[in-house]
Amino acid sequence: MTESMLIIDDDVMVLDSCRKVFAPEGYDVVATASPREGLDLAARKRFDVILCDWQMPEFDGMDVIEQLDRISPQSTVVMISGYPTVGRATDAMQRGAMDFVCKPFTPEEILEAVRKAARNKVRQEKKSIGRFESMVRSFQFPVPSLEDKAPKTIAETVASTIGVGKATSPWFSVFVLGILAGAYIGFGGLLSTSVTFDLAARAGIGIQKIVAGGAFSLGLMLVVIAGAELFTGNNLMVSSVMSREITLRTMCQRWALVYAANFAGSLLLAALFYFSGLWKAGGGAMGASAVAIGYAKVNLGFGEALVRGIGCNWLVCLAVWMALAARQTVGKIFAIFFPIMGFVAIGFEHCVANMYFIPAALLLKSWAGIAGPAGMDPNALGWIAFLWNNLLPVTIGNIIGGAVFVGMSYWGAYLRPLPEMKKKSV
Repeated sequence: MTESMLIIDDDVMVLDSCRKVFAPEGYDVVATASPREGLDLAARKRFDVILCDWQMPEFDGMDVIEQLDRISPQSTVVMISGYPTVGRATDAMQRGAMDFVCKPFTPEEILEAVRKAARNKVRQEKKSIGRFESMVRSFQFPVPSLEDKAPKTIAETVASTIGVGKATSPWFSVFVLGILAGAYIGFGGLLSTSVTFDLAARAGIGIQKIVAGGAFSLGLMLVVIAGAELFTGNNLMVSSVMSREITLRTMCQRWALVYAANFAGSLLLAALFYFSGLWKAGGGAMGASAVAIGYAKVNLGFGEALVRGIGCNWLVCLAVWMALAARQTVGKIFAIFFPIMGFVAIGFEHCVANMYFIPAALLLKSWAGIAGPAGMDPNALGWIAFLWNNLLPVTIGNIIGGAVFVGMSYWGAYLRPLPEMKKKSV
């Protein structure tokens, strides 16, 4: 007999991923991004299983679960969250949830959570006592795991869930999130310049680089934790292609869309920096520092910029990878901070960051009349030099660093079919 399932989550990627997991298992899946619509559906139809997010724009997920327990008490309710805490899990159980699973999750994890919740529901109904008291007395209270995920689990999640979700999300949502990501990286660049423009003379170049890197990590923290689509992080989608979950063409189309959106968001921050007048700090020293950064970047050799791009996105994608391992926000912050601080302090090149840094320098040079460093050719900083001398080689390097050294490497280590499995498939 086909079981019915309702999924309530404002994240379209989660809805698509869960539908692909449970439909082959025989579930009749109904999905909605609106908590209000989810409650209406639960009131009109009986669902065997309901998956519900706890952080949604219209309602608090806890209130939704409490109402589901009232209007659909026969349903097995499982809460899903990207920000798990034991206290939050306890509250969810008290309000009617039977289990609690953390995002991001693999197909195996969410399937096991639903099966476990269904078993607990059966036990509870047999005992005919209150849900929370029953679980406590029988020591079957499901506490969410707060242990960090293993590398193999992350590889499976990236290939089968995250990459597929990014490839199937509505293009408009992806474009908007791409603009946000470009702006978020721009915020990191702006903060980095703001706190270091006069630091080298006082504390030395080494300290300046470390502080700049620490400040710049704000950008990726905003992307990962607040939620946005970053081209360099999306290079990990290659593992979904290698696993044949998505096509190469689909991945390249999404890359192009996110790249253009990142560029738009970065230009927005560059304009904000100029028109805010923040570059006038220190008697114009901050503006001069921003222009000097632009000159330095466009004067790199093609090969130098490409290799620096490889090193950069190797570390950036590792930061994203480790953030996926962390179950709690504070863990994600530490996972992001050190690799990003490292790539900036070392001097590697990030294409989306340069979409902010170099246009900001161009605006200050052209509109504010700020000259470049002494000895620099005034004509060296221009849009053609930006696109050809820096953005092109750095983008190529970033793709190699993220797709090859992280995405393909971990796919080969954990997901590549074994020779025996290939023979059986033939």
